[in-house]
This record gives sequence, C-alpha cells and structure tokens, in this order.
Amino acid sequence: MAYLLIVSFVWAFSFGLIKGNLMGLPPEFVAAARLFLSFLVFLPLVRRRGVSLTVALQLTGIGVVQYGLMYMAYIASFQYLPAYLVALFTIFTPLYVTFLNDVFEGRFHSLFLVTALLAIVGTGVIVYHEVGMKDLRVGFLLLQGANLCFAFGQLAYRRVMARHQQLRDREIFVWLYLGALLVSAPAAAATTDWSHFALNATQVWTLAYLGILASGVCFFLWNRGARQVDAGALAILNNLKVPLAIACSTLFFGEVVDVPRLAIGGGLLLVALVLNEVLTTRQLRRAV
Repeated sequence: MAYLLIVSFVWAFSFGLIKGNLMGLPPEFVAAARLFLSFLVFLPLVRRRGVSLTVALQLTGIGVVQYGLMYMAYIASFQYLPAYLVALFTIFTPLYVTFLNDVFEGRFHSLFLVTALLAIVGTGVIVYHEVGMKDLRVGFLLLQGANLCFAFGQLAYRRVMARHQQLRDREIFVWLYLGALLVSAPAAAATTDWSHFALNATQVWTLAYLGILASGVCFFLWNRGARQVDAGALAILNNLKVPLAIACSTLFFGEVVDVPRLAIGGGLLLVALVLNEVLTTRQLRRAV
C-alpha cells in the first residue's frame, strides 16, 4: 500500500500542472511525449531473456489500453473541462475497478462494491460543484473512457504477473510503455501541426516531470503496488489523489478550497479504507 500512497502524493500535482502549463498543446502530443520519456526510463532495465513472446504481447496490449488510450482521452478532457471537474469525474474509477474485478473473477464481491461506492461518495463531497457547461458531456465521456482504460490495465497487469512470478516488474515494464507509444505516437504525428509547433521552457520541464516521474516512475510503482493489495483497497486508493490534488491546489496553485468539505470527504475515504481492511481480514480468517 505504501507504493500507492507515495504515487497519490506525486499525482496530486498533475491536475494543476497540466491545466496551467500544457493547455494549447495537442493532447496526442502531450500523451506521446510523456510516454516516450517513460519508455526511455525503463528501456535500460528490460529483461532480454526469459520473457516469452506471448507475455510480451500481453503486456504490450495492456500498455495500449492502460496508458496509450487512457492518456489521450485524459489529456483531451482538459480541453472541455476545468481541472476541478477532471478531478471530479475520476471518482468513478473505483467502481470500474470493482466491476471489472468481478468480471475477471466471475463472481460478485458485495464488500468491494460497498467500499468503492463509499469512496465515490467521499470524493464527491470534496469536489462537487454546480456545473452548466456545453462541453460537459464530451469531457465526461472522455474521462469515463480514460477511467475504464486505467482500471482495466491495473487488473489485467495483476493477473498476467500473478501467472509469471519469476518476472520482476522493473524488467518488463518497458513493454507497457511500448504499447502506449504504438497508439499515442502515430496519433501525435497525425494531429500535430509541426510547422507552427514550439515549446517554451515551462512546458519542457512540465513534460519532463510528468514523463519521467509522474508517468514513468509512478505508473511503475502504482502497478507494482496494485499487486500487493486486494481489489477493494485498490479501488479506494484510486481516489486518494483527488483530495490530495485539491490540497495542492490550495497550497501551491492559490486556488480557493472548501476546507470543511475536504475534511468530510477525506474522512469518508479513510472510513472506506479502514472498513475494507477490517472486513477483508475477517473474511480471510473465516476462510482459514
């Protein structure tokens, strides 16, 4: 769980940085640029032997969905929504994690559904705003596509790696970024107007931060941490970045935040996490 907590703190800065520093750049280029940097981070660590073609293709396919398609939809949503609504619409990820986990395992986990819904309520309390935007529907659909892709990738990666425990995460993670580049790089090449394209210094360091740390190192830590917790805890921790992002907006980006609402919503997230841990432990004891 420590990996997931660390990553949540790092990701808390991403909403403000993307909205503040990268707007105006093609979303496909932003996605491809940060994923290319992530690919370079793990390329020297790739395992050259002992990875079958089947496993490599499975991991590449996961990368196509979890990082490639997800990032393009996620970055594109900022063109239609303010940053706080992007945060709001990511609160459905826990529900998708719970649902897809039940689909993969072929059974219904009522506990995971309850705790995921409690996490959604808690995060919704924090970031709820009255909205009336003509682009709301497009932005919402883009975010839900991104949420589904990210939820699918986490669970699919857990299942693949559970069958190949001799493999180390850091040795095979480059395959996921390769898959992401297979969809994001062609999209960036086709949609970017290269004749009028230029980056300023702020955009360069923002892309470097997002590509090397927030995407490269943190996606690795997140998927590794996802293997070490149950699906219920994973669903809840997918939302921890939202209250943290709002806190960062107050401390570092000067945005006004409703502190009582943040406290109430954060408390509900904590209750969901504790409830999940207690009930899951009881179920494991009964099974023994």
